[in-house]
Amino acid sequence: MNSSSPSNLQQLLSDGKFVVTGECGPPRGSDPEIVRHKAQLLKGVVDAVNVTDNQTAIVRMSSIAASVHILNQGLEPVMQMVVRDRNRIALQSDILGAWSLGIKNILCLSGDHQTFGSQPEAMNVFDIDSMHLIRTIKIMRDEGCDMSGFELKNPPRMFIGAAANPFADPFDYRVIRLAKKIEAGADFIQTQCIYNMDRFKEWIKQSNEEGLTEKVHILAGVTPLKSAGMARYMKNKVAGMDIPDSVIDRMAGVPKEKAAEEGIKICLETIAELRQLEGIHGIHIMAIEWEEKVSEIVKAAGLKH
Repeated sequence: MNSSSPSNLQQLLSDGKFVVTGECGPPRGSDPEIVRHKAQLLKGVVDAVNVTDNQTAIVRMSSIAASVHILNQGLEPVMQMVVRDRNRIALQSDILGAWSLGIKNILCLSGDHQTFGSQPEAMNVFDIDSMHLIRTIKIMRDEGCDMSGFELKNPPRMFIGAAANPFADPFDYRVIRLAKKIEAGADFIQTQCIYNMDRFKEWIKQSNEEGLTEKVHILAGVTPLKSAGMARYMKNKVAGMDIPDSVIDRMAGVPKEKAAEEGIKICLETIAELRQLEGIHGIHIMAIEWEEKVSEIVKAAGLKH
Protein backbone atom coordinates (compact mmCIF):
# COMPACT_ATOMS: atom_id res chain seq x y z
CA MET A 1 0.00 0.00 0.00
CA ASN A 2 1.39 3.39 -0.99
CA SER A 3 2.09 5.89 1.78
CA SER A 4 0.40 9.28 1.59
CA SER A 5 3.67 11.18 2.14
CA PRO A 6 4.53 13.53 -0.74
CA SER A 7 6.74 12.38 -3.57
CA ASN A 8 10.37 13.49 -3.59
CA LEU A 9 9.60 15.75 -6.57
CA GLN A 10 6.67 17.35 -4.76
CA GLN A 11 8.72 17.87 -1.58
CA LEU A 12 11.66 19.48 -3.41
CA LEU A 13 9.39 21.86 -5.32
CA SER A 14 7.45 22.72 -2.16
CA ASP A 15 10.76 23.52 -0.46
CA GLY A 16 11.63 25.95 -3.26
CA LYS A 17 14.43 23.83 -4.73
CA PHE A 18 15.30 24.13 -8.42
CA VAL A 19 14.67 20.59 -9.69
CA VAL A 20 15.96 18.53 -12.58
CA THR A 21 13.93 15.77 -14.21
CA GLY A 22 14.92 13.37 -16.96
CA GLU A 23 13.09 11.08 -19.34
CA CYS A 24 13.11 7.35 -20.07
CA GLY A 25 11.39 5.74 -23.03
CA PRO A 26 10.41 2.10 -22.35
CA PRO A 27 11.69 -0.43 -24.91
CA ARG A 28 9.89 -2.04 -27.83
CA GLY A 29 9.99 -5.32 -25.96
CA SER A 30 9.78 -6.73 -22.47
CA ASP A 31 13.42 -6.76 -21.38
CA PRO A 32 13.57 -5.03 -17.97
CA GLU A 33 17.36 -4.69 -18.21
CA ILE A 34 16.99 -1.94 -20.83
CA VAL A 35 14.93 0.14 -18.37
CA ARG A 36 17.26 -0.67 -15.47
CA HIS A 37 20.29 0.41 -17.51
CA LYS A 38 18.67 3.76 -18.36
CA ALA A 39 17.70 4.21 -14.71
CA GLN A 40 21.30 3.68 -13.59
CA LEU A 41 22.49 6.37 -16.02
CA LEU A 42 20.04 8.84 -14.46
CA LYS A 43 20.30 7.80 -10.80
CA GLY A 44 21.82 10.49 -8.60
CA VAL A 45 21.67 12.88 -11.57
CA VAL A 46 17.98 13.82 -11.74
CA ASP A 47 15.33 14.24 -9.04
CA ALA A 48 12.72 12.22 -10.96
CA VAL A 49 12.40 10.60 -14.36
CA ASN A 50 9.47 10.71 -16.77
CA VAL A 51 8.40 7.34 -18.12
CA THR A 52 6.72 7.74 -21.50
CA ASP A 53 3.45 6.00 -22.43
CA ASN A 54 3.72 4.37 -25.87
CA GLN A 55 5.36 7.52 -27.21
CA THR A 56 5.04 8.25 -30.95
CA ALA A 57 2.07 5.83 -30.91
CA ILE A 58 4.36 2.79 -31.09
CA VAL A 59 3.82 -0.30 -28.90
CA ARG A 60 6.27 -0.39 -26.02
CA MET A 61 6.53 -1.81 -22.52
CA SER A 62 3.77 -0.23 -20.43
CA SER A 63 4.52 2.95 -18.55
CA ILE A 64 3.29 1.38 -15.30
CA ALA A 65 5.66 -1.61 -15.58
CA ALA A 66 8.63 0.53 -16.60
CA SER A 67 7.89 2.94 -13.72
CA VAL A 68 8.04 0.06 -11.24
CA HIS A 69 11.39 -1.12 -12.68
CA ILE A 70 12.69 2.43 -12.23
CA LEU A 71 11.31 2.61 -8.69
CA ASN A 72 13.11 -0.63 -7.89
CA GLN A 73 16.36 1.00 -9.02
CA GLY A 74 15.96 3.69 -6.36
CA LEU A 75 14.77 6.41 -8.74
CA GLU A 76 11.47 8.25 -8.61
CA PRO A 77 9.27 7.89 -11.72
CA VAL A 78 6.86 10.40 -13.21
CA MET A 79 4.44 8.07 -14.95
CA GLN A 80 3.06 9.51 -18.16
CA MET A 81 -0.52 8.60 -19.05
CA VAL A 82 -2.15 9.32 -22.42
CA VAL A 83 -5.89 9.36 -23.07
CA ARG A 84 -5.46 7.98 -26.60
CA ASP A 85 -5.55 4.31 -25.64
CA ARG A 86 -7.92 3.89 -22.68
CA ASN A 87 -11.47 4.81 -21.78
CA ARG A 88 -12.32 6.43 -18.44
CA ILE A 89 -12.76 3.06 -16.69
CA ALA A 90 -9.30 1.83 -17.71
CA LEU A 91 -7.67 5.19 -16.94
CA GLN A 92 -9.01 5.27 -13.38
CA SER A 93 -8.17 1.60 -12.87
CA ASP A 94 -4.56 2.14 -13.99
CA ILE A 95 -4.24 5.20 -11.74
CA LEU A 96 -5.31 3.11 -8.74
CA GLY A 97 -2.97 0.30 -9.79
CA ALA A 98 -0.04 2.67 -10.23
CA TRP A 99 -0.60 4.25 -6.81
CA SER A 100 -0.78 0.80 -5.18
CA LEU A 101 2.64 0.00 -6.71
CA GLY A 102 4.27 3.09 -5.21
CA ILE A 103 4.04 5.50 -8.15
CA LYS A 104 3.37 8.99 -6.80
CA ASN A 105 3.80 11.32 -9.79
CA ILE A 106 1.70 11.34 -12.96
CA LEU A 107 1.86 13.42 -16.15
CA CYS A 108 -1.43 13.71 -18.07
CA LEU A 109 -1.19 13.86 -21.86
CA SER A 110 -3.34 13.50 -24.96
CA GLY A 111 -0.81 11.25 -26.70
CA ASP A 112 0.54 11.28 -30.25
CA HIS A 113 -2.22 10.40 -32.72
CA GLN A 114 -2.05 6.77 -33.85
CA THR A 115 -1.74 7.82 -37.52
CA PHE A 116 1.83 8.94 -36.70
CA GLY A 117 2.76 5.53 -35.31
CA SER A 118 3.48 2.02 -36.55
CA GLN A 119 -0.17 0.91 -36.44
CA PRO A 120 -2.15 3.79 -37.99
CA GLU A 121 -5.24 1.58 -38.41
CA ALA A 122 -5.58 1.25 -34.61
CA MET A 123 -8.77 2.71 -33.15
CA ASN A 124 -8.21 5.73 -30.92
CA VAL A 125 -10.20 6.15 -27.72
CA PHE A 126 -9.99 9.76 -26.48
CA ASP A 127 -13.02 9.05 -24.25
CA ILE A 128 -11.91 12.03 -22.16
CA ASP A 129 -9.24 14.64 -22.93
CA SER A 130 -6.07 15.42 -20.97
CA MET A 131 -7.76 18.33 -19.18
CA HIS A 132 -10.52 16.01 -17.98
CA LEU A 133 -7.91 13.44 -16.89
CA ILE A 134 -6.18 16.08 -14.72
CA ARG A 135 -9.52 16.95 -13.11
CA THR A 136 -10.38 13.26 -12.60
CA ILE A 137 -7.12 12.55 -10.72
CA LYS A 138 -7.63 15.66 -8.60
CA ILE A 139 -11.14 14.47 -7.65
CA MET A 140 -9.84 10.97 -6.88
CA ARG A 141 -7.08 12.50 -4.71
CA ASP A 142 -8.91 15.35 -2.96
CA GLU A 143 -12.44 13.98 -2.72
CA GLY A 144 -11.59 10.28 -2.45
CA CYS A 145 -14.02 9.10 -5.10
CA ASP A 146 -14.03 8.01 -8.72
CA MET A 147 -15.83 9.72 -11.61
CA SER A 148 -19.10 8.04 -10.69
CA GLY A 149 -18.89 9.29 -7.10
CA PHE A 150 -18.00 5.85 -5.69
CA GLU A 151 -15.86 6.17 -2.57
CA LEU A 152 -12.31 4.88 -2.94
CA LYS A 153 -10.45 3.10 -0.17
CA ASN A 154 -6.89 4.49 -0.03
CA PRO A 155 -7.38 7.06 -2.84
CA PRO A 156 -4.38 7.94 -5.01
CA ARG A 157 -2.63 11.02 -3.52
CA MET A 158 -0.73 11.72 -6.69
CA PHE A 159 1.33 14.77 -7.63
CA ILE A 160 -0.35 15.82 -10.88
CA GLY A 161 1.54 17.07 -13.90
CA ALA A 162 0.55 18.40 -17.30
CA ALA A 163 2.32 19.48 -20.45
CA ALA A 164 2.43 22.94 -22.01
CA ASN A 165 3.55 23.93 -25.49
CA PRO A 166 4.35 27.67 -25.64
CA PHE A 167 5.10 27.30 -29.36
CA ALA A 168 1.76 26.05 -30.67
CA ASP A 169 -0.65 28.36 -32.45
CA PRO A 170 -2.56 30.47 -31.75
CA PHE A 171 0.00 31.93 -29.36
CA ASP A 172 -2.56 34.08 -27.51
CA TYR A 173 -4.32 30.91 -26.34
CA ARG A 174 -1.18 29.35 -24.78
CA VAL A 175 -1.44 31.16 -21.43
CA ILE A 176 -5.22 30.70 -21.32
CA ARG A 177 -4.74 26.95 -21.79
CA LEU A 178 -2.11 26.90 -19.04
CA ALA A 179 -4.59 28.62 -16.70
CA LYS A 180 -7.23 25.99 -17.56
CA LYS A 181 -4.83 23.15 -16.72
CA ILE A 182 -3.99 24.77 -13.38
CA GLU A 183 -7.68 25.26 -12.64
CA ALA A 184 -8.30 21.58 -13.51
CA GLY A 185 -5.74 20.53 -10.89
CA ALA A 186 -2.21 20.51 -12.35
CA ASP A 187 0.48 20.83 -9.65
CA PHE A 188 3.41 21.02 -12.06
CA ILE A 189 3.94 21.71 -15.75
CA GLN A 190 6.58 20.37 -18.12
CA THR A 191 7.03 22.36 -21.31
CA GLN A 192 7.81 21.37 -24.88
CA CYS A 193 11.55 21.54 -25.59
CA ILE A 194 12.74 25.11 -26.00
CA TYR A 195 14.76 26.41 -28.94
CA ASN A 196 12.87 29.63 -29.72
CA MET A 197 13.87 31.54 -26.60
CA ASP A 198 12.19 34.81 -27.61
CA ARG A 199 8.79 33.16 -27.86
CA PHE A 200 9.32 31.23 -24.64
CA LYS A 201 10.30 34.41 -22.78
CA GLU A 202 7.08 36.07 -23.94
CA TRP A 203 5.04 33.05 -22.75
CA ILE A 204 6.65 32.96 -19.29
CA LYS A 205 6.32 36.76 -19.01
CA GLN A 206 2.57 36.53 -19.68
CA SER A 207 2.31 33.58 -17.26
CA ASN A 208 4.03 35.66 -14.56
CA GLU A 209 1.77 38.65 -15.22
CA GLU A 210 -1.31 36.45 -14.82
CA GLY A 211 0.05 35.09 -11.53
CA LEU A 212 0.08 31.54 -12.90
CA THR A 213 3.69 30.78 -11.95
CA GLU A 214 2.72 31.26 -8.30
CA LYS A 215 0.03 28.58 -8.61
CA VAL A 216 2.01 25.87 -10.40
CA HIS A 217 5.60 24.65 -10.68
CA ILE A 218 6.94 25.10 -14.22
CA LEU A 219 9.74 22.86 -15.47
CA ALA A 220 11.28 24.11 -18.72
CA GLY A 221 11.99 21.42 -21.29
CA VAL A 222 15.28 21.03 -23.16
CA THR A 223 16.45 18.44 -25.69
CA PRO A 224 20.11 18.30 -26.78
CA LEU A 225 20.45 18.08 -30.56
CA LYS A 226 22.72 15.41 -32.04
CA SER A 227 22.92 16.76 -35.59
CA ALA A 228 21.62 19.35 -38.05
CA GLY A 229 19.55 16.55 -39.61
CA MET A 230 17.84 15.89 -36.27
CA ALA A 231 17.10 19.62 -35.92
CA ARG A 232 15.60 19.80 -39.42
CA TYR A 233 13.51 16.67 -38.85
CA MET A 234 12.13 18.03 -35.57
CA LYS A 235 11.35 21.40 -37.18
CA ASN A 236 9.55 19.92 -40.18
CA LYS A 237 8.05 16.65 -38.93
CA VAL A 238 7.33 17.00 -35.20
CA ALA A 239 4.06 18.77 -34.44
CA GLY A 240 4.31 21.83 -32.20
CA MET A 241 8.09 22.09 -32.47
CA ASP A 242 9.66 25.51 -33.05
CA ILE A 243 13.33 25.45 -34.05
CA PRO A 244 14.62 28.74 -35.49
CA ASP A 245 16.76 28.57 -38.63
CA SER A 246 19.60 30.16 -36.64
CA VAL A 247 19.81 27.00 -34.48
CA ILE A 248 19.80 24.73 -37.55
CA ASP A 249 22.45 26.89 -39.24
CA ARG A 250 24.61 26.72 -36.14
CA MET A 251 24.36 22.91 -36.04
CA ALA A 252 25.09 22.71 -39.78
CA GLY A 253 28.04 25.10 -39.43
CA VAL A 254 30.25 22.68 -37.52
CA PRO A 255 31.93 19.48 -38.81
CA LYS A 256 29.67 16.41 -38.48
CA GLU A 257 31.89 14.86 -35.82
CA LYS A 258 31.50 18.02 -33.73
CA ALA A 259 27.71 18.33 -34.15
CA ALA A 260 26.76 16.45 -30.97
CA GLU A 261 29.19 18.58 -28.97
CA GLU A 262 27.63 21.72 -30.45
CA GLY A 263 24.15 20.39 -29.58
CA ILE A 264 25.20 19.98 -25.95
CA LYS A 265 26.66 23.51 -25.98
CA ILE A 266 23.36 24.96 -27.25
CA CYS A 267 21.50 22.99 -24.57
CA LEU A 268 23.77 24.37 -21.82
CA GLU A 269 23.36 27.94 -23.09
CA THR A 270 19.57 27.44 -23.08
CA ILE A 271 19.60 26.12 -19.50
CA ALA A 272 21.74 29.07 -18.34
CA GLU A 273 19.25 31.49 -19.90
CA LEU A 274 16.24 29.67 -18.48
CA ARG A 275 17.67 29.80 -14.96
CA GLN A 276 17.63 33.59 -15.11
CA LEU A 277 13.90 33.73 -15.83
CA GLU A 278 11.33 34.42 -13.14
CA GLY A 279 8.73 31.69 -12.79
CA ILE A 280 10.90 28.68 -13.78
CA HIS A 281 11.13 26.05 -11.03
CA GLY A 282 13.26 23.44 -12.76
CA ILE A 283 14.62 21.91 -15.96
CA HIS A 284 13.20 18.86 -17.72
CA ILE A 285 15.90 17.19 -19.84
CA MET A 286 14.51 15.05 -22.67
CA ALA A 287 17.47 13.10 -24.01
CA ILE A 288 15.63 10.04 -25.30
CA GLU A 289 18.11 7.27 -26.23
CA TRP A 290 20.92 9.62 -25.17
CA GLU A 291 20.58 9.18 -21.42
CA GLU A 292 24.36 8.86 -20.99
CA LYS A 293 24.69 12.59 -21.76
CA VAL A 294 22.30 13.77 -19.03
CA SER A 295 24.92 13.53 -16.27
CA GLU A 296 27.36 15.59 -18.36
CA ILE A 297 24.70 18.25 -19.01
CA VAL A 298 23.60 18.45 -15.37
CA LYS A 299 27.19 18.79 -14.10
CA ALA A 300 28.25 21.32 -16.77
CA ALA A 301 25.10 23.39 -16.11
CA GLY A 302 25.74 23.38 -12.36
CA LEU A 303 22.30 21.93 -11.68
CA LYS A 304 23.20 19.67 -8.76
CA HIS A 305 21.61 20.61 -5.43
